[in-house]
Formats: sequence, structure tokens, C-alpha cells
Amino acid sequence: MVDGAASPADPDALRALVAAGTPLWLDLDGVDDDTAHLLRDTLRFHPLAVEDAEHFGQRPKIDEFDDFTYFVVHGPRARGEGTDELHIFVAQTSVVTVHRGPCAALDEVRHRIERRHLLDVTSPEVALLYLIVDSVVDTFFPVLSRFDDRIDELEDDILRQPTEQQLGVLFEMKRSLIAMRKVVTPQRDMFAALASGVVRLPGMTTEAERYFRDLYDHLIRIADVVDSYRDLLSGVMDTHVSTVSNRLNVVMKQLTIIATIFLPLSYLTGFFGQNFSFLIGHITGRAPFVFLGLGLEVLAALVLLYFFRRRGWLGGPTT
Repeated sequence: MVDGAASPADPDALRALVAAGTPLWLDLDGVDDDTAHLLRDTLRFHPLAVEDAEHFGQRPKIDEFDDFTYFVVHGPRARGEGTDELHIFVAQTSVVTVHRGPCAALDEVRHRIERRHLLDVTSPEVALLYLIVDSVVDTFFPVLSRFDDRIDELEDDILRQPTEQQLGVLFEMKRSLIAMRKVVTPQRDMFAALASGVVRLPGMTTEAERYFRDLYDHLIRIADVVDSYRDLLSGVMDTHVSTVSNRLNVVMKQLTIIATIFLPLSYLTGFFGQNFSFLIGHITGRAPFVFLGLGLEVLAALVLLYFFRRRGWLGGPTT
């Protein structure tokens, strides 16, 4: 992109622009052998920085070289599953971004440049760096907002009916928050150093530092939200475990009540089933069977139910 106009990158045209010192933004979808040769020989970037841009999986960092500064920043993916990695080279008259696949944050920056929504700072390279990083950082907010809504939904669902599927979702969300925290915390420290002047960026002015301090403030907010959501997820997981444990206790209490009711019935049937001569000679006929055989069992069950009711084990008042 040159003077707000985007066009496909042509090596010969790029060499001419670099030789003329024309400010430009080069956006690359990955780095192959040809683009690596272009970055090293035409744009004069250090081979170590170019090697880092070839291999993704880098931690967020700022590397200062003689005539350019190399950044690695991360933004969340649309669904919050992992992060997207962006490599940025900032030189005196050029900015190069390297990513893999579509990058919505860079698309937003291109739209802002086409609409001439630029910053009023001395260096266009510093302004472009701010726009890129600000767009990447702002993508955290809608993702975290969806996390908040999802946590509320899970809490309500768990209180109604806890399931193993909910526990799997909670573990997946916690894993995603941990991945975010791993990139947000070092990025916060990176831009704290940049905003405070510990890291000097060519073209940085006092006015530009204000913008990067605002960016640092956003990263502090995001880091705090990520930590609070992680603690909240731990609380939701504890709620899930407690709810399941309470339901298990209710089931065990019900089974214990049933077993306790059948205990005297088993004793009575076993007692009357013994072949003693008194029982055989005196307890005969329909009436003894009804009153002694069935009546005692029903009476024992009713007495136990009354006792459970009085103790509040069946949902009644406790005494």
C-alpha cells in the first residue's frame, strides 16, 4: 500500500519504491523463499528477524535492530480458540506485516487508511504501527464479551441440570483463557516499555507516546478481564462439582431411606418364617396372617416414614 492505494506486490516495483525512499506498507501472507530473499536483500532486514517471520509460534516480543524494529503481536481468533500471530517490521520508510491466512484486523486498518482516518503524528510508520496493533488488540473485547455471556449461560444451565458436556465446555474455555493470558501479559509489558521510552522507536514523538499509552491501558484492561474470567470459570467449575455432589447426596439419602424401610420388613418376614412349634401351632388362619404378618410390616413402614418426616428427611419440617 502506497499513499493509501493498495496494489499487488511486485518485486521490481518494490525495489524502485525502496530506492526512492517512498513510504509503503507491505502485507505478506506467510514467508517463502522469494519473499525471504526480498526482505533480506531489498528491504535490508536482519536475517535473524526474517527467520523468525518464517517460523510462526513466536512469543510476543520487540527486537531492536540498527535500522528497524521487529514486533510479534497476537490477537484472538474469531471463536476465541487460540490466537493469530502477526509479525511487524517497522523501518524508516516502510512497514511490513506477515501473517498466515485472513486477518480481519489488517482489513480494518486498510479501510481506515482508504478513508483517510490517520493519526496526526510525525512519522507515518509509527502511526501505521499504532493502527495495526490497536486493531489487533481491540479484537480481544468482542471475544471476551462472548466469553462473559457464555459463562452466564453455563451457570444457569448447571444450576438447572449439570452434565458432563458442560464440564468439557468449561475446561475448553479455561484453556482458551490461559492461551490468551500467555500472549496478553507479555504484550502489555512490551507496550509499557514502548510508551515509557525504554524502547525507542524511530519517529516516536510525545504525541505518539500518548496513543501507545492508551494502547497499554487497553492491554491492562484485557489482562484484568482475562484473569477475572479465569477465576470466574474456576468458580463455575466448583459450582458444577458441588451441584453434582448435592444431587448424589440426595440420591444416596433416598436409597438409604428405602433400605432402612425394608430392614424391619426383612426382619419380620424372617422371624415369622422360622419353624418354631409355637408359631406353627398358634398363629394360624386368615386373621393372624393379616394382622400379624401384613399388619406388623405396614405398621413398621408407617412408623419409619413418620420418623423420617419428623426429622425432615422427606422434605417436611425438622424437629
